[in-house]
Amino acid sequence: MATNQMRREAAKRKLASQQKRRAEQARRRKQVATITTAVVVVLVVVGVVLLTTIGSGGGSSSDQAAAPATECSYPAETGAAKPNNPPSTDSVPDTGTVGVSLTTSAGPIGLTLDRAEARCTVNSFTSLVSQKYYDDTVCHRLTTGEGLKVLQCGDPTGTGQGGPGYTIPDEPPTNLAPAAGGSGAVVYPRGTVAMAKTAAPNSGGSQFFLVYGDSTLPPDYTVFGTVDAAGLATLDKIAAAGDDGSNGTGDGKPKTEVRIETATLAS
Repeated sequence: MATNQMRREAAKRKLASQQKRRAEQARRRKQVATITTAVVVVLVVVGVVLLTTIGSGGGSSSDQAAAPATECSYPAETGAAKPNNPPSTDSVPDTGTVGVSLTTSAGPIGLTLDRAEARCTVNSFTSLVSQKYYDDTVCHRLTTGEGLKVLQCGDPTGTGQGGPGYTIPDEPPTNLAPAAGGSGAVVYPRGTVAMAKTAAPNSGGSQFFLVYGDSTLPPDYTVFGTVDAAGLATLDKIAAAGDDGSNGTGDGKPKTEVRIETATLAS
């Protein structure tokens, strides 16, 4: 028969066992919570990286391997900002250059477009120029921050939302220098003409940007030409006047309106 002393000792052992089990359960709950938190943190960081990457154009340099020749197709979208006909896809040339003169309210900007670098883009751009799509349109965005110095034009609505009612295929650059830091970004050098786009692939249209100072971007924006010396002088004057900061510090509309009065192909 168990004595009172024996019962007390048994009760103590049972209590100690329960306390040990509860402590172990608490430790495990804490460990699970820590692991879960770590996983959530990792996912959030990855999500931020993905959102940042996608928001700025997506992709990485991947050593900028040469891509196969791009098929020139121009899928229709609704809501052209200004009437135009899509470019022809018959026998799109892939050699030679095309001169374009932009007469703007801020001064002349001469462009040399390179078919070998981006034949589908040049084909679309020259088609729009020949249809006077860019005439009497404003350049809606100027960036003046460190690492991004561009003037963006090509939207007849002046809002940054307008396009030609079709999209053009991406023709990513393959010969730009990597940016410092190993981020996968590249340097778009001063004097570059490139297409603007959204985060989605093959989403370029009529909007383009002119680089007046070396700019660091993902290698996803089609480079299709260069700006002449007179054009760079005009861009420097526009940049010196500054932006209104409407999109944030160093990013907004040019303080001095820049209107493309006419865009013409060189004869």
